[in-house]
Amino acid sequence: MINALTIDVEDYFHVTAFERHIKPDEWDTYPLRVEGNTLRILDMLDEFALRATFFVLGWVAERLPSLVREIRRRGHEIACHGYGHQLIYRLSPKEFRKDVSKAKAILEDVCGERVYGYRAPSYSITNKSLWALGILVEEGFTYDSSIFPISHDIYGIPGGKRFPHEISTHAGKIQEFPISTFSLNFGGWKSHIPIAGGGYLRLFPVALVEQAIYSINNRERQPVIVYFHPWEIDPMQPRIRAGLKSRFRHYLNLHRMELKIRYLLSNIRFSPVRDVLKLNIHQHDN
Repeated sequence: MINALTIDVEDYFHVTAFERHIKPDEWDTYPLRVEGNTLRILDMLDEFALRATFFVLGWVAERLPSLVREIRRRGHEIACHGYGHQLIYRLSPKEFRKDVSKAKAILEDVCGERVYGYRAPSYSITNKSLWALGILVEEGFTYDSSIFPISHDIYGIPGGKRFPHEISTHAGKIQEFPISTFSLNFGGWKSHIPIAGGGYLRLFPVALVEQAIYSINNRERQPVIVYFHPWEIDPMQPRIRAGLKSRFRHYLNLHRMELKIRYLLSNIRFSPVRDVLKLNIHQHDN
């Protein structure tokens, strides 16, 4: 089973956890660290001879076009993370369309080819913003990876489908690759545990994450999608003054993250999202 490896290319000051403390018009006043961290990730992937999907924030691509071209030059898929890292359910459909259209145009102009995939900032396609999927179809996207089938204070669709599937919208169909969860069932009590990466990978022992991936691959016969951010391998990043919960979410175990990622890269088979979705469709058709 081949799984999808994804990197959300944004910087430490873009994250939703710090939005009350750092406004978008202040972003240019913070030192950029995303370029160096992303280049480190590219070198790591070269070391393991792996390819991934990079969901690039339009704001980053606009300032660092050479970074986007380098990602593509090394054989990885470029996908869209929107432009301004705003939660979709706080935007109007018109505002969302403007954001995603701007980001897609920047990325396609920089890398010289069509962008097919989208991931919402902070997985903010929820039951309140499912309308965004139709706009994605209209804007030329063929797949989305924004739905997290869990309960969370910022994102999530509890009870949502856990594996790749098609969603019909007013504008046509789009493939959805939900963020992966591990299903637990104790005496009829069911729970979906997020194991896909990010803060959850920083929180859980990596061997436990590995076993969850193997279980999903071998018992449920489904691919997993793993994600992380360039700032998560950067324990030396500037510290932002924020509330305890925000600081816990952002800074937990940053110093261990690169080793955990390396462990997964050496033990799990990974490819870009587009390739995994094609393979998944082929397997289920046969």
